Amino acid sequence: MTTPSLEISGLAYAYPDGHQALFGVDLTVDRGERVALLGPNGAGKTTLVLHLNGILDAGAGSVRVAGLPVVKANFPEIRRRVGIVFQDPDDQLFMPTVREDVAFGPAASGMRGQELEDRVRTALEQVGMAAYADRPPHHLSFGQRRRVAVATVLAMRPEILVLDEPSSNLDPASRRELADILRSLDVTVLMVTHDLPYAAELCPRSVVLSEGVIAADGATKELLSDDALMARHRLELPFGFDPSKI
Repeated sequence: MTTPSLEISGLAYAYPDGHQALFGVDLTVDRGERVALLGPNGAGKTTLVLHLNGILDAGAGSVRVAGLPVVKANFPEIRRRVGIVFQDPDDQLFMPTVREDVAFGPAASGMRGQELEDRVRTALEQVGMAAYADRPPHHLSFGQRRRVAVATVLAMRPEILVLDEPSSNLDPASRRELADILRSLDVTVLMVTHDLPYAAELCPRSVVLSEGVIAADGATKELLSDDALMARHRLELPFGFDPSKI
């Protein structure tokens, strides 16, 4: 059997102020799955994501990425395998040109020369931004900057692509372009989002995190069609959106 991309077992975490954010999360994501992580504000979604590459240390339980335990000795490889794309692309883009931003991660890991150039070109081609390699990121539209932010992560050849609210602040065309890109990638995707139609469009499976525990895990269409579940966890579909027609 193929090793899952992500295995979380009994994960619990309390912040230093005593606030308990996670109460024992169990979650397995297989290689190549696209899974939406849903839940109201304060559910623990961000806390969970920050455990995937060791930014937070588990208070109890364990996290494994492609079979590797998320422990300090494995951090360099774990952080290559787990690529997080932040909600605001400007948190990720800080170099003078797009090319330099995308090259930053591989170069920091020791890659040089033609191999580095090939890695940058491939990542930019994957997101349709190769023609903008020499442009300053701040001269790009918001949607273009988000695609470049995805490229900076793809350049590291991750096992898991974690997207934090990927559709936020995108116009309809940029939203569709990003969806097309995400569908084309041969990578496991964990998408943290409040945009339920986008989750339905891109992720066959969804997980609802509520009050620090997994409240539901199943086919996205079925979860979004469960009115009682949605109401119980403060999830609301846009007016007129019918998940049964997905």
